[in-house]
Amino acid sequence: MLNFDNRFVRELPGDPDRHNTPRQVFGACWSPVTPTPVAAPVLLAHSREVAAALDLDDEAMATPAMLAALAGNTLLPGMVAYATCYGGHQFGQWAGQLGDGRAILLGEAINRSGQRFELQLKGAGPTPYARRADGRAVLRSSLREFLCSEAMHHLGVPTTRALSLVGSGETVVRDMFYDGHSVAEPGAVVCRVAPSFIRFGHFELLAARGERQLLQRLVDFTIARDFPELAGLARQPEQRLATWFTEVCERTARLMAHWLRVGFVHGVMNTDNMSILGLTLDYGPYGWVDNFDPGWTPNTTDAASQRYCFARQPEIARWNLERLAAALATLGTSADDLAAAIARYDVVYSEEFCTAFAGKLGLLGWTPDDGDLLDELCKLMRLAEIDMSIFFRQLAQLDINDPQPRVLQQAFYRDELRQQFSADLERWLARYAARLRLDGQTAEQRRLAMNQRNPRFVLRNYLAQQAIDRAEQGDTGMLHDLLEILRRPYDEQPGRAAFSARRPDWARHKAGCSMLSCSS
Repeated sequence: MLNFDNRFVRELPGDPDRHNTPRQVFGACWSPVTPTPVAAPVLLAHSREVAAALDLDDEAMATPAMLAALAGNTLLPGMVAYATCYGGHQFGQWAGQLGDGRAILLGEAINRSGQRFELQLKGAGPTPYARRADGRAVLRSSLREFLCSEAMHHLGVPTTRALSLVGSGETVVRDMFYDGHSVAEPGAVVCRVAPSFIRFGHFELLAARGERQLLQRLVDFTIARDFPELAGLARQPEQRLATWFTEVCERTARLMAHWLRVGFVHGVMNTDNMSILGLTLDYGPYGWVDNFDPGWTPNTTDAASQRYCFARQPEIARWNLERLAAALATLGTSADDLAAAIARYDVVYSEEFCTAFAGKLGLLGWTPDDGDLLDELCKLMRLAEIDMSIFFRQLAQLDINDPQPRVLQQAFYRDELRQQFSADLERWLARYAARLRLDGQTAEQRRLAMNQRNPRFVLRNYLAQQAIDRAEQGDTGMLHDLLEILRRPYDEQPGRAAFSARRPDWARHKAGCSMLSCSS
């Protein structure tokens, strides 16, 4: 079974108050919490890869004791339930204390290879940070988080993982669009897994409160536990901190390039949703770009400002890093060192972006002229309503000696726009084909390389919503189909073409199939 070594609660101060009542928590990094049992838990799905990483097999996952733990009904030997304290900037504004309102950690499991994983239940009841909420989660959002965590991993995007999806046997009342129409929805609990769930906001809150000594302890702990390769690099704490922050900046830069590569939009890039490890964290109103639109956001709350839209994500990540830098500056860290780390973000992001899109276009390297080529393509894709995922996947089939747009017909959402922009696309393809000929690759070499970088299958919102609709009626078949398909997103998978099709017209404005709210 699971082997626990709970360093976070052992080495950092906890809240002496054991009541699950909403309150401000000072001088502590965590609060003890007792999960609230659910009525009739049932294991709807689990990730066999995550289970294997935890040294669990199917037999172990099927035991009543494991089900009870994953539902929040009991604790296994070695588990310690707690919630952590953090703050954050939400939509650009300081929000003060936030904390794990309905996320309850079960401890840190160490597998046979010595790897450390924090286990965290989402939806297992309120914590002192719940701010009068019920601490529960609906099946709708839980299924989306479970699937997306695993989909992103198999796409090669740094992410938290999901071990299990458990139906609670209870209903949860939610107002999906905050319009006064609350309904009772099926409840669920997700077990998230990551080496660390520490966020930018953990450091921000301590700095904002002037708890400098505790902030230094948290920094030292984070470096020692989560960045052990950096712990001995510099003798002076300030040097070690600057080196660590530079690493955080670089990891965040790589994450942003990955998001843009696969067309992912997080939807709520608040600083409390930013992982110190550069992982995709907190899957709420996310989405994949269907018809290409740099200004698209899947979050209804963000529809007017588009703060967290597709194209602004790298800019927002940099802004969030600046907020983290401001918190670290309270420890006396050199402003020049912090600025150098932010500058390193810019360099690494630019390098990673160019590498990612050279790969998507099938280029062996990136030149300044390739930026113009990509800009022209993005403008054309936006105006002509071209599906991003389908376009890049089908582009690998282009005959560069006869670059005709017919190979890309499936990527258009509107036939009239396909005809209107046909000449523009032909001109772009001619220029693109000429660029490819400079590299001298064979057609097969280019096709294989592009297909390793452009996914055939992504978790489109309308597919997730179909799986939700069926699961709410007791049918988890599509949930398992998607989980299996998304394990191999770069493979053709004959017979699965329906799962890679462009968004149907009926889903363009249907709730859950394009934009979503934060209600979960």
